[in-house]
Amino acid sequence: MAVALTRTRTAVAALCAGLLAALFTTVPAHAEQHERSWSVSEAAHAPRARITLDDTTGTLSLTVSRAGRTVIEPSPVGIVTEQADLSQGLRFLHRKDRTVEEHYRTKSGKRLDRRVRMNETRLSFATAAGARLDLVVRASADGVAYRYVLPAGYGDVLGETSAFDLPPDANAWLGTYRVDNEGQFNQYTAATAPTGEYSDQALFSTAGGYTLLAESDLTGAYSGARLAHDQGTGTYRIKLADDRVHSDGPLATPWRAMVTGDLATVTRSTFTDDLAPAAQVADTSWIRPGTVLWTWLAGGRTAGQSLAAQKAYVDYAAERHWPYEAVDAGWYFKADEWDTTDPNWQTDSWLPQLVDYARAKGVGIVVWIHQRDLDTPEERAQWLPTLERWGVKGVKIDFMNSEAQSMLQWYDAILPETAAHHLMVDFHGSTIPKGIQRTWPQVMTLEGVGGEEKRTNTATHLTTLPFTRNVIGSMDFTPGGFQRVGQRPDSDAAEVGLTVAYESGLQMFAGTPESYDARPLARAFLDQVPAAWDDTRLLAGQPGQEAVLARRGGDRWFLGGVYAGAARTASVPLSIGPGRWLVETIRDGADGLVQDRRILRGGDTLGVDITADGGFASIACRWHPGVTTCYR
Repeated sequence: MAVALTRTRTAVAALCAGLLAALFTTVPAHAEQHERSWSVSEAAHAPRARITLDDTTGTLSLTVSRAGRTVIEPSPVGIVTEQADLSQGLRFLHRKDRTVEEHYRTKSGKRLDRRVRMNETRLSFATAAGARLDLVVRASADGVAYRYVLPAGYGDVLGETSAFDLPPDANAWLGTYRVDNEGQFNQYTAATAPTGEYSDQALFSTAGGYTLLAESDLTGAYSGARLAHDQGTGTYRIKLADDRVHSDGPLATPWRAMVTGDLATVTRSTFTDDLAPAAQVADTSWIRPGTVLWTWLAGGRTAGQSLAAQKAYVDYAAERHWPYEAVDAGWYFKADEWDTTDPNWQTDSWLPQLVDYARAKGVGIVVWIHQRDLDTPEERAQWLPTLERWGVKGVKIDFMNSEAQSMLQWYDAILPETAAHHLMVDFHGSTIPKGIQRTWPQVMTLEGVGGEEKRTNTATHLTTLPFTRNVIGSMDFTPGGFQRVGQRPDSDAAEVGLTVAYESGLQMFAGTPESYDARPLARAFLDQVPAAWDDTRLLAGQPGQEAVLARRGGDRWFLGGVYAGAARTASVPLSIGPGRWLVETIRDGADGLVQDRRILRGGDTLGVDITADGGFASIACRWHPGVTTCYR
């Protein structure tokens, strides 16, 4: 009897255990069929995305929070094609989760060694007619992103209902949209910004922290985005460059990215690169970042048409041990007169002579070329092999001035071709990075910024760029135009500081040899500046007011500071590591640039006298008795 009772109890216990196991393995999946809200985050205190499905309308919205505080308010999510409206009438099908972990190295950027960890959720939906939509959401320690994935057969994309809703009183730093992405950044609140279109690299400050809107993995399969805004609201809608985006197969749209965190996190983030596909170039040994003597603002078109002038610039670059010299517009203006069907047509150019001359002096040549001369496969087949054969190291391609699908398809064509011909690339009049530098590491820098050559820049604009445009990738601002006194808004010391505050894989110095020689302290600093960095940190800053960045190259830290407004004594936390440091600082003095040397401990405050709309530049190295300078 006791044995039978024991067996009965055991059987009942086993049955209960089985039922409980079944309950806990099947109920969540079944229950999720009826849930209308899903969340994605990488860690407890990291940014969190919440996706909500409205039962009544079948519409989706996305909310982003950080540490329990809202960053992005519930914002519409959806896409419309010729064959399907995937912005409403949706019902939930299923959810799939995975973790994305990657380790990759870059050739340029804020730091060369990168580690990625993101949690990804794929939510599948369908309309009553059976049209399918996958919403893929990723969350990391420094951002949230989403994209749409559609099967084949839905025809062209007519638009997105995607938007970002910000608290109306959120501070906003926005750049008016231009096709060359060279608009000025100005501060508003989210609601008071004038009605119009803005660059999608928009920065907002909310109770949950800072958020930079961005885009990643943009190719010719889609169309570039900008933000459309109506004054009086905090809503910023996604507007595509094309009214109709051609699609004849499965489609994965670009990532809509929100880089989120405190200001130091946003500034240091590589989130848009982390979202992009892995590098498509196997051998990157020929890709070498470096500083460049840029000749356009130093002499303009006249210099571009003169071999003698260019040789003089090469001589100066060699004397300074700057690795590159850039030949800008003018060197091939007679190309329209050349018979390019003649196999010897290139002999009319003096550029091969310059390349040979520069090579003998240890200087590489980068050349400017108009996009219209690389517009077709035939033109690229003429130019790119020729430039490679001559020994040119890189091309500065200008005047794309579009993010329409047709132009993005041109980028898709020229990127593998420049890689195949071992040509580094600097895009001007262009799109902005959007992950391109991870996928195509020969892209050293892009303009897409109101740079040094603009006569309308303000100190406010200069102090906003490290928190907006330069967050998402290398920026060819071309600092160092000391000769442009009265045409630039900053001081000489600030101009030196920009060479560090602004990151660019090809850091093009815009000054004349005479202007460098008149400022030996600036010239000596430029001799030291790397163009590839091992680490980047924000030491102090507020968009539109001040920006102080520290970047490490090997065992030295370089500091660059730029300020807007009245003269002051700046207090900069020396957050570059423990121990003693020798800090050599260039600042503005009463009669020109001066240099201070101090021994400080990591964590001490570096005090610097700043002139109105001024700045400074420093080099810090480990100090021990006998160390008298950080310069090499």
